[in-house]
Formats: sequence, C-alpha cells, structure tokens
Amino acid sequence: MKPAAGMEVRARWESQLLETGFLGIFLCPLWTLSRLPRETPTSRIVLWGFRWLIFRIMLGAGLIKIRGDRCWWDLTCMDFHYETQPVPNPVAYFLHRSPWWVHRFETLSNHFLELVVPFFIFLGRRMCIVHGALQILFQVVLIISGNLSFLNWLTIVPSVACFDDATLGFLFPSGPGGVKDKVLQMQKEKAQGTEPPLRYGRRVRQTVNLALGVLIAWLSIPVVVNLLSPKQVMNSSFNALRIVNTYGAFGSITKERTEVILQGTASPNASAPDAVWEDYEFKCKPGDLRRRPCLISPYHHRLDWLMWFAAFQTYEQHEWVIHLAGKLLANDAEALSLLALNPFADRAPPRWVRGEHYKYKFSRPWGPHAANGKWWIRKRLGPYFPPLSLQDLKGYFRSREWPFPELE
Repeated sequence: MKPAAGMEVRARWESQLLETGFLGIFLCPLWTLSRLPRETPTSRIVLWGFRWLIFRIMLGAGLIKIRGDRCWWDLTCMDFHYETQPVPNPVAYFLHRSPWWVHRFETLSNHFLELVVPFFIFLGRRMCIVHGALQILFQVVLIISGNLSFLNWLTIVPSVACFDDATLGFLFPSGPGGVKDKVLQMQKEKAQGTEPPLRYGRRVRQTVNLALGVLIAWLSIPVVVNLLSPKQVMNSSFNALRIVNTYGAFGSITKERTEVILQGTASPNASAPDAVWEDYEFKCKPGDLRRRPCLISPYHHRLDWLMWFAAFQTYEQHEWVIHLAGKLLANDAEALSLLALNPFADRAPPRWVRGEHYKYKFSRPWGPHAANGKWWIRKRLGPYFPPLSLQDLKGYFRSREWPFPELE
C-alpha cells in the first residue's frame, strides 16, 4: 500500500494479529520441540488470555452495533450488507437476494452470537465448548459470504482455546505410546502424587506466566471501561504495547454502494468531446460490470479496501487518492503492480487522470442484466476529482512534501 498512497494504514486485523501473536509466544515451550513437553505444560493463564481475547472481539463487535446504526435494531442491516461490504464475493451476490425473513434471522443470529454467546466462556466447561464451536461456525459463514481478509481466519484461533483435551482427543492417535496414552499416564501420576518435582526452568516459566496474567489484567482495565461506555470506540489501543486492544466491526452499514473509477486519457485536451477515457481496473473491487466478484479470502488487497472507504467520502479526506493519480500519470511500476489492468500498458502514460463517482448495485440473478453477463449495474453520480495532469500536481505534491513521481 505504501508505494501507491505514500503512507501506511493500520487496520483492525493488524492489532488483532499482534495480540494473538503475543499470546502465542507464551503458548509453546522455549527449549523443546516435543509434542508433549512434560516440564512445560500449557499455562491456564495463556489459555484464558486467548479466551479473554475472543470474548472482547465478539462482545465489542456486538456492542458497537447496537450503539451504532439503527438498522441493527430494526433488523434490516443484512438487507444491505452483502452488496455494500468492502469487497463482495460471488456468494454475496446470491445471498443479497435472500428473502426478507432470512435477513432478519441473520441479524438476530448476529446479535445472539456477539452479545450472548461470549458469556458462555464463563459458564463452565460444556458452555465454553459450545461457545468455541458456535464462534468457529460463525467465522466460517463469514468467510464464505465475504472477503474480510484473514480477519475471520485469525478470529478462529482464540476460539480454539475453548476446547480442552477431552474435546480434541479424537485428533490424536490412541495406541500404546501415543500422545493420548502419555497424557493419561501423566494424569495418573499427578493423581497419585508421583509426578516429578518442579525444576528451575518450570518455576521460571510459571513466574513469567503469572506476570503475563497481571499485565493482561492491568491493561484490560481501560478496555473494559470502553466496553461499558456509551461512547465506545472500536479497533483502538489504550497502551503503547498494543497487546490488549478493543475491537469492533460494522457499527454502521452503508445503504448504497458507491465506487471511485479511475480513468486516464491520452488526449491532449481533457475536456474535448472526442477524448477517450479508459478505466483502470483494480484486482478485486467492483469496476467492470461483467467481471465476476472475486474470491480472495484469506488474502487481502489493501488498496481495493481503501478505495471502498474513499468512495463514500471525498478526495479531500483521502488525499492519498491524488497521490495514486500522480503515480498513474507517471506509469509508476510499483503502483501499477497493485492494479489488475493498466489500459496504458506498453504505451505512453496518460496525459490526464480523473476520478468518476458511480453508484453500484448487484444485478438481479437471472434477470436481463445478468443474462447479458453483468454482475453489476451502475449509475454515474458525477466527478470524484477533476482531470489532472502531472504538471497540475507539482504544487500539490510539493506542499505535502511528497516525492514527485518521475515518468517511467
């Protein structure tokens, strides 16, 4: 993303990946590759750290919804979500046309899974297992119905901590000398009080895990306060370490899908009636009406995602779009590598680039547009930014201390 926009943008999945990875450091022993390290069993503190993480992820997402868009209260959000999500996939095309009662059920199910099910973690072993199973199933449904990067895959990870050895035992061989046999032997020794004495390394590890628990508890205080606050913020951190964060998603739902279509022309006069404007195509975001919605999860096209944000605001609020236009005017190879189609490949770069603003809607399956090969229909709303030449952008780039792109 940095070559196109000239800046770095952090997203929720990055802070969530950081927190998940941090907990993972303490999950495995440091000095052994044994499948069943006798001296360094998995710490309950670490397991509860993962459970606390999935609790905050799901509850934060649920609370931000009921405190946000009214459509979460009247159960209509799913009427729009499939069409207006950042990067729809082919399944979303058909789910969007589901009956109204299906969308109401989806919204109610979402509230149940995000506002009620998280508390199952604290209601004993069986309910914790139910929580883990429901959340993993929920994430699988989200993976199937949208392109939300590796976010849903990552959310599955802390959910696994809800399952104990008895639940996951079927995954391991049960013959003599197998993992399950060794676990049973260790449990028998512990019950008989004949397990080996604690070694120095294990005592150190227990001390480290205890310190980890205290750290997580301390850093969780502002997170809990935020969850309880009517002015809840999502996807933020209240500490420099960024290892205990607050999460949330889709607190508001856009009711119409708008797209910014970048176009270039080789015409010397951008306003000439005979100027031929050619579209740049992104790798995944809607553009060409006949191109099937992509299926990329868990991969993530960050530029396509950011173009979704830019489309329902203005270029003044997303100056990086103008930076990208400058890169396209110079046929910058790094920026063009983020696109699917450069209409000026193997020829001189465009003299002008402009942004056009369109309203996009799914075509109706088996309707006349779909029969003509169109997945989308669109209507022009107006210009997003006016035609710009490389010369026009010199002052703009200089005022922001951006390196001026050189023609390639």
